[in-house]
This record gives sequence, C-alpha cells and structure tokens, in this order.
Amino acid sequence: MSARVLVVDDVLPNVKLLEAKLAREYFEVLTASNGPEALAMAETGAPDIILLDIMMPGMDGFEVCRLLKANPATVHIPVVMVTALSDTADRVRGLEAGADDFLTKPVSDVALFARVRSLVRLKMTMDEWRVREHTSDELGVLDQDRSELAESAGDAEILVVEDNSVDGNKILETLTSEGHEVEMTATIADGLRAALQTDFDLIVGSLTLMQEDGLRLCSSVRSHERTRQCPILLLGDDHDLQTVAKGLELGANDYLVKPIDRNELLARVRTQIRRRRYQERLRANYERSLEMALTDDLTGLFNRRYLSAHLARAIRRIGESQKPVAAVMLDIDHFKQVNDRYGHQAGDEVLKEVADRVTRNLRTFDTVARYGGEEMVVIMPDSSAHSAGVVAERLRRKIAYNPFIASGQADPITVTVSLGVAVTDDPDCPPKDLIKRADEALYQAKGLGRDCVFVYGVGPTTDDMREDASAAVGG
Repeated sequence: MSARVLVVDDVLPNVKLLEAKLAREYFEVLTASNGPEALAMAETGAPDIILLDIMMPGMDGFEVCRLLKANPATVHIPVVMVTALSDTADRVRGLEAGADDFLTKPVSDVALFARVRSLVRLKMTMDEWRVREHTSDELGVLDQDRSELAESAGDAEILVVEDNSVDGNKILETLTSEGHEVEMTATIADGLRAALQTDFDLIVGSLTLMQEDGLRLCSSVRSHERTRQCPILLLGDDHDLQTVAKGLELGANDYLVKPIDRNELLARVRTQIRRRRYQERLRANYERSLEMALTDDLTGLFNRRYLSAHLARAIRRIGESQKPVAAVMLDIDHFKQVNDRYGHQAGDEVLKEVADRVTRNLRTFDTVARYGGEEMVVIMPDSSAHSAGVVAERLRRKIAYNPFIASGQADPITVTVSLGVAVTDDPDCPPKDLIKRADEALYQAKGLGRDCVFVYGVGPTTDDMREDASAAVGG
C-alpha cells in the first residue's frame, strides 16, 4: 500500500532514520523540523499520515496536534506521536489532543509499519466516504457537516471479551462509570454470538486469553457482514508486538498495552466511538442520497447523474493526493442477442448479476455506475494503468468463466464483456475527457474480437497484468 508520510522532528538524525525505514517500504516521505513548518506541510503536502515528535522547541507536538485537529483542512489526517516519553499521562494528553496513537523511541519497525498501514487504510476508507458525502451534498441533501471530534462519545454499547477476572472487572468498572452499557464474555464464541445479536459501538478484545487465540476474534468479527464495520480495540502485552501487528493487519482499529491504565482506556474508547459514529453519519447521509434517485432501479448501481458529480470531485482530489484516478468502461458483448434469445426478463437478470459481480470484485472505495443500456463505468481512485488493467482483466474473467443462471432457463447463459481502461493524473482533466478515453479503449477492445481488455495508451492487457489477474481469481 502506497502512502505519503509526513515526519516531524527537530532532530535531523531521527528524521533521517524514520525516512530511511519508510522509504525501504516504498512510502513517500515528507519532512518538517518544527511545528509551524509541519502545519504548513500538512495543508500543502496532503500527507496520508503524520509521525509527530512531542519534544520540540517552541511549539511542542501536543500543540501541533491540537492545531491540526482544529483545522478543517487537516482534521482528518491520522497523527501518530513519536516520543521518548513513556508516562501514561503523556499518552492520554496526546490522545485527548486528537492523536491516534503513540510510538516510543527507539521505534520498533513492526509497530511502525503495522500502525502506519492500519491508519492509512482507515483514512482511505473515510476519505472515500467524505467524497461521497460531498458529492451527495452537491446533488442536494445532507446534514450540517461536522468533524469526527465533534461527535458524541457517550452512552455507547460495548462488548468486552476477556477471561482474566481482574482485568475484566477493571474494564467493566471504568466503562460503566462513563455511562456505557457493557456486555462481558469470556470466550470468542460467546463474544461473536453477542456481536451478531447486538449492534455494538465498540468491541474490546483480549489477545491474552488463556485457552484461545485472541486473534480469532478479529478474523471472526471482520468475516461477518453485521459486525464488519464495528471498531475493535485490542488488549495486548508490550512484549508481543508481533501479535498486536497481526491484529491490526486483520482489521483491529487500535490497541492498549496491559497493565490497563483507566484514563488511557477511556481516551482510546472515546476516539473509537467518535470515529464509529462519524462514519455512521457519513454512511447515513450517503444512504439518504441514494433515496434521491441517484441509483439505477434495475441494477442498484449509481446512475449517470451521480457518476458525473462523483468523477469530477475524484479528479479534483488528484491535486491534493497526487494519486491517479482510473475509469473502466464495461460493455456486455452482444447483449441484444441475450434479450432476443432468452427474453427481457432473463436479460435483466443477467444485467443485475453482471453488476453484482463487478461490485463484489472491487475495493470498498471504488465506485460503479450504470452508464446506459448494458454499459457500466468503474471509477477507481489511487490506481495506475497497470493496477486498473489487472482489475479490468479480473472482472472480465469473473464474468466470462462463470455462466449465468436465469429463471425459466434450463441451460446456463454464457456472457462475456469488453472493457476499456483510461487513467489520468491531471487534476484539471475534464471528466468527460477521461470517460471519452475509456470509451475509445472499449471500442478498441471490441475491435480485437470482444471479451478482452484494452488500456488507453498501452494496448491490450500485458502479460504481467494477465498473470496478476489470474493469480487473483485462482486461474
């Protein structure tokens, strides 16, 4: 996963060390040596995450973090404070200033990369929800915009999975004293059962369960549709960062090191609850916008009206993110013959299933729209020509290699699609020009005999694109 990381530290060797570590993992690194410089760079450099030293002359890290979170332009950038301080009170002070986490010097590579990747994934998802909210706002329907920090963190329903009675009682007493409703379980099976019955605002899970692997809780929660979006706060030991890092990779949102400090627990819980409610508000606004005729009745995909507004905003964001946007235009081959041979009801079912397969095989922050008739358009932020070509080839295989079942038809229906891919890294590119290039690429794919992918400016998908797509679909 590529990302732009802003490293802020007044000690040059510290900066160079972090810069070298991050560059080896293919992160793009920006640097600042003081608070004012960091604030300016955060606004102009569009970092995906900020690693912020606390002990700086003049303006310390706490003040920088408060100012970042007070600025609408930078409030959504994750901040990880890097410090030699190990006092819990300092961690709590940073969390209350809006920091997402702390790393203690000397920085462990395992903790560093796990935290950066976890927070960048979160930011990408939240960024896409905000883009969709702004798109919907332009079309007409939203609540007054407010930041994550403005959300309430009280009266939450929290599930705790902990089999240590001492830790469990301490957590229960701490959380209920804040007015939260807490359900306690001692096993992963009981915890998952409770999570599938109640919409919790947060799940707190121990990695030090005596009879079970605590990581199973993360994988189980993330594998169920009902619990997939619920934040997870892990409780772990400071000597087992590898397990904590694995938990973050599996989808945990945050972690707390035992022995548990009450104030730090409350600070991290507040952060996760606010974030959960902020995301739910964005999701609710998004769903309200769908009710205003922004989707196609048959397929459930976005319609052309929404696509136009969304693509324009996605392209404008290139100026901030410096990451390209791809458009993939897909057309069902000889769709008229499907209608003529099997009837329009079967044709509608095929069209709906094609839309479902496309949607299921994309990232959560990609956008699919019905462009007209049997044509669909996929918009993919942060996608190069190669990665977009791989995705398009994967979609082609998912459709061509799996015949369609339509009601009233004895035999499966074989369907293929042609796809055209176009990419831009120009924030001033007119949306219609990107769509036109994708359409021209689609025309080239049809000219090659259909059931293939053509990438604008490249040609048919290359051998490495096809190999990557083959690996993704298992053949």
